[in-house]
Amino acid sequence: MSESGDGAAEARRADLEFGWRASRLTLAIATCAAVGLAAAVIGARMQSIAFVAPLLGVLCSIPWQRPASRVYVHAQPGLVRCFEAEEARTTAWVSTESDDVAVEFEVTAPPGMDVDVVDEGSGRGKTVVAEAQRWGRYPLSARVGAVSAGGLLATTATVEIAEIFVFPVAPPQATTIPRTELPDRLGTHLTRHIGPGVEYADVRAYLPGDQLRTVNWAVSARRGSLHVTERLTDRAADVVVLVDNSTQAAGPATESTHRAVHGAVQVVQTALRNGDRAGVVALGDRRPRWLGADIGRRQFYRVLDAVLAAGSGFETTAGTLAPRAAVPSGAIIVAFSTLLDTEFALALIDLRKRGHTVVAVDVLHGAPFEGQDPIVTRMWALQRSAMCRDMGVIGIDVVSWPQDVTLDQSMRLVPDHLYAGRR
Repeated sequence: MSESGDGAAEARRADLEFGWRASRLTLAIATCAAVGLAAAVIGARMQSIAFVAPLLGVLCSIPWQRPASRVYVHAQPGLVRCFEAEEARTTAWVSTESDDVAVEFEVTAPPGMDVDVVDEGSGRGKTVVAEAQRWGRYPLSARVGAVSAGGLLATTATVEIAEIFVFPVAPPQATTIPRTELPDRLGTHLTRHIGPGVEYADVRAYLPGDQLRTVNWAVSARRGSLHVTERLTDRAADVVVLVDNSTQAAGPATESTHRAVHGAVQVVQTALRNGDRAGVVALGDRRPRWLGADIGRRQFYRVLDAVLAAGSGFETTAGTLAPRAAVPSGAIIVAFSTLLDTEFALALIDLRKRGHTVVAVDVLHGAPFEGQDPIVTRMWALQRSAMCRDMGVIGIDVVSWPQDVTLDQSMRLVPDHLYAGRR
């Protein structure tokens, strides 16, 4: 999948304001004029000034050669979405209001992205083929060099022309969600509630109002009275994924945040495939982002946009807690975090107090810092274990997700919450 974003056919245009300076030609002319004047003065040959006068006249014309036209850099499309290890294409070109400026440019990309630039032959247009092996936001920049028509003035400028959002690829295996009381909405999760479904539950006597298609004729014939078959109903869940976007320390903690995004995408993908509603809340930034729970394939791409802050199809909020509008009543919360930020832990506690089933997936493997003293690492591990125990007392299930274990295997360790509400 490689597609442009909101307003896919619209191109991005950047208006450049140059600070003009002397070009190499101007510096060469000034050098020659200075050498000629010095030779005339030292050699006492004033007639040599006649050969320098044209050069001085050219230098004096610089104020009248300042270009008046503006330079624009375009990209079509200006916002591109793709997945990891997938090629993304965009076209960049420059335009001017008049022909008093000669322009050339080159396209550059940030580290981590491979870029292949193909010149279209017109001199001002280039096709950019980009590819990245890791998810993230990759801005494309253009370094523009311009020379005035007389060649005496030159300038350079760098401007961002396009954004390429590389989405993470979720593993194909499904991820189980905690068993809990689900909303009364038809879905694919088998429950112990009696209702429309296909799974056998029990046989009881016929009551007025029962549908005839539920009558068990074999049992009715044996017992001499009408009996109906009861079945277990299938319901759908509301799954909201929390992603910890808080700033992490360099090293293992930063590497773990990338696994958190992959895990969040995997949970959302599984929920939508099962017909459940899925949403996302990204906490830790100055303006937390969230997207309400919904169903369908389009919701999957909207969740990806919200995680990477691409486009404008998501909502923003203030504060450090998950907004109530983003979390439906009875929703299952699956949070991915290194559990190093206290504010994120407080957000989980707030959700648990609202009555939600909260599962915190610990993506940090080992100590958050490299080269620590072993005693300090052990003390930190003990404090972290105490924190996880306290969260468990409140009702938040904390599961570890080691690097050599799949997410589905870790999620199977979550206890059953089917009757937690009744207790």
